[in-house]
Amino acid sequence: MNNQEWLSHALAQMHSGQWFGWRKDYTGSERMSYENIIVHDSSITKPTEAEVNAKIQELKDAEQTAIDKKASGKQKLKDLGLDDAEINALIG
Repeated sequence: MNNQEWLSHALAQMHSGQWFGWRKDYTGSERMSYENIIVHDSSITKPTEAEVNAKIQELKDAEQTAIDKKASGKQKLKDLGLDDAEINALIG
């Protein structure tokens, strides 16, 4: 994912529903950036940039953990004697 996709994904995970959007008359080089976030739900306050960055890092860490666990699981199956075709048949 690129930086804009991570930002959008993190914001979507912070609250349910379509609570945020992007300014049409944006500033900076990218429309999808922290400075251009608008909040559609009056019961929600805009998260700080630090909060958004922490959520992005949390999601990146979770993705990397999933990748690492999959690789570890495959290696454990190989250590048990399964070949790649058998492993792929098991995990799809």
